[in-house]
Order: sequence, then structure tokens, then C-alpha cells
Amino acid sequence: MNDMTTIERDATSTEAKVTARRVDVYYGETHAIKDVDVDIANNSVTAFIGPSGCGKSTFLRCLNRMNDTIDICRVTGNIKLDGDDIYDKRVDPVQLRAKVGMVFQKPNPFPKSIYDNVAYGPRIHGLAGSKAELDDIVESALRRGAIWNEVKDRLDAPGTGLSGGQQQRLCIARAVATEPEVLLMDEPCSALDPIATAQVEELIDDLRQKFTVVIVTHSMQQAARVSQKTAFFHLGELVEFGETGDIFTNPVDPRTESYITGRIG
Repeated sequence: MNDMTTIERDATSTEAKVTARRVDVYYGETHAIKDVDVDIANNSVTAFIGPSGCGKSTFLRCLNRMNDTIDICRVTGNIKLDGDDIYDKRVDPVQLRAKVGMVFQKPNPFPKSIYDNVAYGPRIHGLAGSKAELDDIVESALRRGAIWNEVKDRLDAPGTGLSGGQQQRLCIARAVATEPEVLLMDEPCSALDPIATAQVEELIDDLRQKFTVVIVTHSMQQAARVSQKTAFFHLGELVEFGETGDIFTNPVDPRTESYITGRIG
């Protein structure tokens, strides 16, 4: 029976874009993430939900080694992108983050023009051989960020002069400009009004045609709207992971049901 389970698990993991096995994260003496196993499917949206401080953002940052920037943080276990260990000493974190892009909670455009915000990544990674190529990359990324029509006549204007929702879509355009394979989003709508939130949610649905998207959200309604799979974290543990519809309508673990019905939070 055990052999069969192992074979099934391996078969599943080969279809996954990202696999995590036995992942633990420590901040000094604090055990923040405990023994997490998860498979993130290609060209899909996976949502991480759970109460504040439950570890969902910490785990998200493991997927592009953002936790490397925190001195007291230690990550153990195994995380693979297309079967390759992202924590292998030969992996350059800068190159990894070109493949695994990130959009943060608060829009954070660079103090540069709209054009230069998007062109920054392709320039440092040498993705364009000419100005014309760079122009094409910038336009394509702004179109993918669903903001091209709003900014095409003012590409020299500062990105910081846009509205909050536009700034966040600019940051999404900036993240996709390096042609990442995975796009991580850490509560990308928490600073936005309902109209801007709806625009970003619609954009997320479009992006999964080309990218694997992982979103941390404090909004269960948002997770239900945008994701195909949902992971529920509580006190550093991955309590339950499955099809979004099942998690919200027929959760297996009583802790998941308690969170969804508002009894824990």
C-alpha cells in the first residue's frame, strides 16, 4: 500500500511546477513553518489563506528565496522548480527571482518613469538586444498588466504618479517583463479599493494562461473567485490543501471549517 502511495505522489509531483517537501522555516528560535508538503500546478492560480501570522507569506517567500535576505531566517527541506532544487548552492537567487517574480502587498513602483519601471528587469537580465526590442517587451508587459491603454501616451511620466490600482498593475507588468515562469503575489489587493481589486482579480485570471500564479490573500472571497487550488495555513502548519471548491464547501479538517465559518481567525 505504501509503495502505491509513493508512486502516486511521485506521479503527481512530475506534473507540478513547484514542489515543496518537508519545508520548515525558523526565525532564530521561532519555528514559523512546520513540515509543509505542497504541489503547485502549472498554469493555475493557487491561493494561500489563513489568519494573520499563520505563515502563509513566510512560505510564499521561500519559493523565490526572499527569506535569504533575513539574517536570522533558516529554511530546511526541499523546494523544486521544474524538478530543480532552488536552494542548491549553484543557484543564483537573482536569476531565480527572474524566473519566480513577486508582487508585494503595497504597490512599490521605482522612482522612475513608467517605461523605466518595466524596462528595469529586462535591462539587468540582458533580455533586449536593441531599443526596439526593449520597446516591444515594455509594451507587451504593460498589455499583460492590463494598463497599456491608460499609460501608452505618458510612458515618460513617473510611475509614482499613478493611482494605487494603476501602480499595482504597473508592478505586475514589471514582474512579468522578465518572462517569469511563476508569479508570487503577497496580498496584492489589500491596499486597493473594490474597483481596482476587481481589475487585478480579472488580470490574475488572464495571467494564469501563461504563468503559474501563487497568491496570498486575507480574503476568502478573493481566494474563491481567483484560484483553482487553495492551501489553508494555521499556526505555521499547512492544515489542508485541495481544489478550491472542496476547501470552501466540503473541508476535511475541522480547523479549516472553523476558519471558513469565522470561528477562528
